[in-house]
Amino acid sequence: MTAAATPAQQAAIAPSDRTRVRRSADKAKYDTATLHAIIDDAYLCHIAFGDAKGSHCIPTACWREDGHLYIHGSNGSRMLKRLTESETCVTITHLDGLVLARSAFSHTMNYRSAMIYGRFEVVTDEAERHRTLEAFMEKLAPGRQAQVRPGNDKEYAATTIMRIPLDEAACKVRSGGPSDDEEDMQWPVWAGVLPWARTPMAPQRHAECTIDAPDYVLQWECSTTTSNRGVL
Repeated sequence: MTAAATPAQQAAIAPSDRTRVRRSADKAKYDTATLHAIIDDAYLCHIAFGDAKGSHCIPTACWREDGHLYIHGSNGSRMLKRLTESETCVTITHLDGLVLARSAFSHTMNYRSAMIYGRFEVVTDEAERHRTLEAFMEKLAPGRQAQVRPGNDKEYAATTIMRIPLDEAACKVRSGGPSDDEEDMQWPVWAGVLPWARTPMAPQRHAECTIDAPDYVLQWECSTTTSNRGVL
């Protein structure tokens, strides 16, 4: 469970020239509580970088600890090698609904998004490397780290762990129903929101697994039956 936002988390991040939202600026959020919540609700982020072959945007697993977003990968990763050499942009987006308006050009979406600018640094302290990968495991399945075989020296030696500070970032959030022009309000068509949520599905036991499901699997399974549908 995510702890309540502290006063420091509620504080705003002063927007830089490249994080200041100019289009639909009323949807901009610069407080760290919103930023942290968007990151903590994500398993994936998208990272933009360039090299001699052009521009790229690659999805990768991510997690947050305090004021940093973390990623990891193979030492041979082209992306990880480039990220220490230049600035980058990290994005996360959650789709919350399709907004159906009375005018074709007034349709939109409800969403929560974050953009983070800066430069990644490699985590080199060995104790910190172990600790933060264990934290990542706990995000995926709380309690699992104590049950699985821990990583060995060879696996850690082949893995690069990186982090980027969250001190240059901005969020953009939309919620609510359609915003139609007054002249369109009498148009005879259904208008409203088609809510969208990432919903867990039933766990799938491996064919050779004979171990009883642990609490985090049972909780995941329980969450698959608690989703409610709205009334159309």
